[in-house]
Amino acid sequence: MKNVRWGIIGCGDVTEKKSGPGFQKAQNSELAAVMRRSADKAQDYARRHNVHVWYTDADKLINDPGVDAVYIATPPDTHKYYTLKVAAAGKPAYVEKPMARNFTECQDMIAACKSKNLPLFVAYYRRSLPKFLRVKEMLDDGIIGDVRSVTVTLFHPAQVEDYLENILPWRLVPEIAGGGLFFDLASHIFDILDFYFGPIASAKGFAGNQMGSYTAEDIVSASFAFENGILGSGIWCFSTNTHTDIIEITGERGKITIPAFAADPIILLTPDISESIIIDHPEHIQQPHIQSIVDELNGNGHCPSHGESAARTSRVMDWIIADWRQKEGIDFD
Repeated sequence: MKNVRWGIIGCGDVTEKKSGPGFQKAQNSELAAVMRRSADKAQDYARRHNVHVWYTDADKLINDPGVDAVYIATPPDTHKYYTLKVAAAGKPAYVEKPMARNFTECQDMIAACKSKNLPLFVAYYRRSLPKFLRVKEMLDDGIIGDVRSVTVTLFHPAQVEDYLENILPWRLVPEIAGGGLFFDLASHIFDILDFYFGPIASAKGFAGNQMGSYTAEDIVSASFAFENGILGSGIWCFSTNTHTDIIEITGERGKITIPAFAADPIILLTPDISESIIIDHPEHIQQPHIQSIVDELNGNGHCPSHGESAARTSRVMDWIIADWRQKEGIDFD
């Protein structure tokens, strides 16, 4: 087992606690270099996180011989761009979610890494978290019998920044994010459902903007069918006055309810069981996922989120908001 020396492109908020420290704290892993376009911010991040090398040029980080693998933590519009560069340098890439702005970009990323016989990892880290793995275990053990359906509800109140048209956060700019908050948040949900039940074979949806404060969708409804026959539906709205965060999995003998994002417990209900299960997330939520990547790179394990599985989630979201993108004239090809 050797230390995997990581470089980060894009040291934004997600790297401060969720991911960045995990590269230092995972076994056989170290954070060797970081990059931001602002020299002051790159130097400050390196100082605070005890990283000895920092850059303002991504190419220099990618080609640094002291960097073995690269974590791409930029917004989705540059994921393909940097992945192709990392692959050309002969190094594995770990890409933030969603994997790209659409399925076509995902395919290009997969092809570039395959051409160099390199792994491509994606930050769908719920696949590595104990809370979601407990649900996977219950499903695999058949506690609720054969699964019949899945229902997703995610409601968020609008944030102040959602109304500031001239300085919108990038997650609300489709040309950068691929869509709006649906694309950012529902991607986690569809990925964990793929992990639990396998690929979704088809999906249809409706999208709209009811708040009228930006061009991206702020409400989406969808129906979807898995290859194994399980059916699902979901509603996502980002202009409500309350928070609702529920994934309800219904089986022939009971149901499991779990939040996608909140700290609420897992609820298991069957004719014989009524159980509330609290499992806290680790301090650095991506650290277990990072550990799985390091272990795979060392030939001692397997990361559950690769380009192929992550691309399926992008394909599902493309299906759901296809009509909305066409109406708004959003085209990335």
